[in-house]
Amino acid sequence: YIAYVAYPLDLFEEGSVTNMFTSIVGNVFGFKALRALRLEDLRIPPAYSKTFQGPPHGIQVERDKLNKYGRPLLGCTIKPKLGLSAKNYGRAVYECLRGGLDFTKDDENVNSQPFMRWRDRFLFCAEAIYKAQAETGEIKGHYLNATAGTCEEMIKRAVFARELGVPIVMHDYLTGGFTANTSLAHYCRDNGLLLHIHRAMHAVIDRQKNHGMHFRVLAKALRMSGGDHIHSGTVVGKLEGEREMTLGFVDLLRDDFIEKDRSR
Repeated sequence: YIAYVAYPLDLFEEGSVTNMFTSIVGNVFGFKALRALRLEDLRIPPAYSKTFQGPPHGIQVERDKLNKYGRPLLGCTIKPKLGLSAKNYGRAVYECLRGGLDFTKDDENVNSQPFMRWRDRFLFCAEAIYKAQAETGEIKGHYLNATAGTCEEMIKRAVFARELGVPIVMHDYLTGGFTANTSLAHYCRDNGLLLHIHRAMHAVIDRQKNHGMHFRVLAKALRMSGGDHIHSGTVVGKLEGEREMTLGFVDLLRDDFIEKDRSR
């Protein structure tokens, strides 16, 4: 069965993705009468969507900051993701950027472990960025993961990244939570930092076809909560994803208005 449910706007707090999901999916998925339930989509009226700040900056601002136009940006994730010292991690960042990449990034679970504390990682990565920039004459970047155990610690890491002069930070928006993500997005907009979003944990929510939530819903939530770009999935590689569906996510995240296309 497919059901269409409409809610009056007065039931929702303005600018709060947290409250929106608490109201729409907070308890109904636990009802005994339901064997399975899946939220396929949200149609959000402009009167409500305009109460959200949205992405801190966006595509054009990022291209302006990096001075890269007319082509895709090319980057990679540093591997092994865990186990390197901060110095060796920074060396890997430098070699990638010096070799021609536009950016490198932390993996989703690189936070502040005993073998590599966040402050040391930030310092060595910043050194790698500036060294690669000086040698290539190009603007480079590294997505420093600011995800932390508390909102206060997360903002503290973002502040330190800004003080180092790096262009971008990163956040795991599902494991970190929508409130934390919106707070970080507001800080990034106010302080000129780009914000990359990782979707770690999404498959727990969206992979089952008969229960959970479609990723298009999570993508819309991120666009409202705030992020300059997010992992949308790929049609090649180790992770699941269909081509048309993935292209649909990309359209959803980039376009002002999307024509109905049921194939996506």
